Amino acid sequence: MIIQVDPDIESPLKAAILKQIHDLGYKTTEVTTQRASYVVGTGKKEFDVRSIGHLPGIQDIHIVSDDYKLVSRKWKVNRTRLDLGDGVVIGEGTFSIMAGPCSIESEEQIERTVTHLLDNDVKIMRGGVYKPRSSPYSFRGMGLDGLKMFYDICRQNGIKIITEVMQPSQIADMLDYVDVFQVGARNTQNFNLLDELGKVDKPVMIKRGLSGTLDELLQSAEYVFSGGNEKILLCERGIRTYETASRNTLDLNAVPILKEKSHLPVIVDPSHGIGIREFVEPMALAGVMAGADGIIVEVHDTPEEAASDGQQTLNFDEASRLYQRMRQAYQLREEF
Repeated sequence: MIIQVDPDIESPLKAAILKQIHDLGYKTTEVTTQRASYVVGTGKKEFDVRSIGHLPGIQDIHIVSDDYKLVSRKWKVNRTRLDLGDGVVIGEGTFSIMAGPCSIESEEQIERTVTHLLDNDVKIMRGGVYKPRSSPYSFRGMGLDGLKMFYDICRQNGIKIITEVMQPSQIADMLDYVDVFQVGARNTQNFNLLDELGKVDKPVMIKRGLSGTLDELLQSAEYVFSGGNEKILLCERGIRTYETASRNTLDLNAVPILKEKSHLPVIVDPSHGIGIREFVEPMALAGVMAGADGIIVEVHDTPEEAASDGQQTLNFDEASRLYQRMRQAYQLREEF
């Protein structure tokens, strides 16, 4: 169950609520987020919610059978919308585009990409400064200095930043220079990292693990929410299957299923999902029509010279065409 309590509830009233729940045979976890205060109860005994719903200090009570209770759609009437400021909103009723290179490489590269995004009215730039690479000899990012440069240029131009964090020790240094933290596929079940991201007041986008189930993705999101951070995005980025014709298998089934199971926004990453440049556009458009709240795509002015993932990265002309077509697809979807 999820009990929403008054944010300024007095200790004796909260103690009375907790005692009543414990007497029902339920364990309790108190969760305070940027938006509300909750008591999450876990147990199997059936009871009449009216037996505790009348207690002073309780605003609302919901029975949620899912293991991932706080991110479940069963208790929230309205879907989550994330306001990044300056009119940039992600979630129900909007369609967001996030675009940029796999890796931040130089000041000139950032400036060229920002100009491209401004020309196409794209408000969120992706770009990695800490790169988890399969080979230890591959380019692994520019680190914190690269992030500060990335932030300065984007902030001057009204562009928001999404970038990957790889370990808890990086969070404090990155916090002032990030609009959205990204948790990559290899870290989806890094529970120490998820716990720490639950303590920050910044949105977190969690990518599905390489072989992760949807329930496992939702459980990862539950870690962040239960830690105190309600600002969460889910990202389908393809999973590893027996198919070798593409980098991954983009599971578009995940989009409607996640939107049925959870109130959180769902983003699709077709670049990693298929890993082949010429097929990114059709998979992005398919993601839009499947119901995604946004698309995150890799873009570089000269993909052939990119430090990483050039084989799946669109050039500026290809990306500009895709933005236009995705917006048209979204309008068509909304008319149905």
